[in-house]
Amino acid sequence: MGREMSNLNPNKETRIPVIPTVLSIPSPSPSQFHSPSPANSIPMTPKSPFITRVMTPLASPMKKAMASMQGYLEFTKLNPHDEWLPITESRNGNAFYAAFHTLSSGIGVQALVLPLAFTALGVWGIMSLSVVFVWQMYTLWLLIQLHESSSGTRYSRYLWLSMAAFGEKLGKLMTLLPTIYLSSGTCITLIMIGGATMKLLFNTIIDNTWEKNNETPLSMIEWYLVFTCSAVVLTQLPNLNSIAGVSLIGAIASVSYCTVIWVVSVVEGRPTGVSYEKLEEVSQVARVCDVLNSLGIVAFAFRGHNLVLEIQGTMPSNPKQPSRIPMWKGVKYSYFIIAMCLFPLAIGGYWVYGNMMPTTGGLLNALYKYHGQSTSRAILGLTSALVIINSLTSFQIYAMPVFDNLELRYVTKTNGPCPWWVRAGSRVFFGALAFFVAVALPFLPSLAGLIGGIALPVTLAYPCFMWIVIKKPNVYSKMWWLNWILGCLGMILSVLLVLGAIWTIVTRGVEVHFFNPK
Repeated sequence: MGREMSNLNPNKETRIPVIPTVLSIPSPSPSQFHSPSPANSIPMTPKSPFITRVMTPLASPMKKAMASMQGYLEFTKLNPHDEWLPITESRNGNAFYAAFHTLSSGIGVQALVLPLAFTALGVWGIMSLSVVFVWQMYTLWLLIQLHESSSGTRYSRYLWLSMAAFGEKLGKLMTLLPTIYLSSGTCITLIMIGGATMKLLFNTIIDNTWEKNNETPLSMIEWYLVFTCSAVVLTQLPNLNSIAGVSLIGAIASVSYCTVIWVVSVVEGRPTGVSYEKLEEVSQVARVCDVLNSLGIVAFAFRGHNLVLEIQGTMPSNPKQPSRIPMWKGVKYSYFIIAMCLFPLAIGGYWVYGNMMPTTGGLLNALYKYHGQSTSRAILGLTSALVIINSLTSFQIYAMPVFDNLELRYVTKTNGPCPWWVRAGSRVFFGALAFFVAVALPFLPSLAGLIGGIALPVTLAYPCFMWIVIKKPNVYSKMWWLNWILGCLGMILSVLLVLGAIWTIVTRGVEVHFFNPK
């Protein structure tokens, strides 16, 4: 008995064999790698033959699996609210989904006014379009690489990445207004374009001539309402991944109407009296402002950068297959198709119409105005229908960041997911608000040059500065110089575009008509 009690002596150390475990063990501190002093050294416990022969083959694969899972969790630090928000609610996206979303948002009706920019730039328009295309492809690559930080944090919203790079206050100040305009403002513009094109399609079906296209049973406000109701129905799809099929339809529609418009225009030929010279003499300052506005039109043709992080946020990610790989793959293929649409559209449209390009409506109005009588109604109607379809699908993807932000307020306050009625009600509310602004401020597209100049750094400048702040390239290295030069040039161009837009508004004026869309 005394012998047994001596074994329980608290002053005597008891050695228990250490069995390997599959649980993760904290990494040792650097000090633990130093040789222990003799006073603190502890003799090693002998290993059991059972543990060596039986437990090690069993535990090693499990330890590797646990280490892999732990590495995945550390690589992608998920925000607990992400699984309740429409952008990141589903993370089963892939390169095809990315291509569909990018095509649907990247080719829009803003491309139809590219020939108008060539009237001021001339042959330099091709060079400008090429430079801006390469420039924005580079900034797209930067954003895709910055989506996941080295610590594993995923920035699935442009605003979040800006706040991480520049600080909370400065990040909001720099990007909040431009990203709001690029989302909400685009949806408002799409209501105007979609409603007007619905009216154009109706006139085509009933065989109204171009001069009588204002004679329809519905007013323009009612056409806006028809388009808005159609768009709001589609907004009830729950999250960004769920509209991949919608984006595919929109991508097909956008590629189709761009191709049909420039092919039909070139085949029908140039109208009588087309010129490529300035029709009126203007001052040197006015000419410079026209060039700046034209550069703004070219730059604004690529406006989907505020959505690239959101699209990438729908993809799964792990150390072996990070999301940047399928995302960049989808973006590369989609922008190859975008280039195949925009360059023929801009060059062919300018060659056909020259200085006779309408200042509103772009190539679609030019096609109706100059070739409406010689082109079959089936082709004209198909083109208008494709524009409407693309406007409806683009509305969904540009509105998704707004829906995400609205639901974030609810999720943060209640610490739970939105009920279906809250989600549906918030989207109906946004549709109604966008419709009200479109009706109340129908002259808003006239200010696109001014607001577009303010939003330009989101595409061409901010990603360069973000790379410098987050990645910290070596000072005076190639990446350091490249990003500083492009970032500064983007900011200078933005300032010049804003000044040119203000000068144009002051000297030529803006036709302001509240609650009277035409």
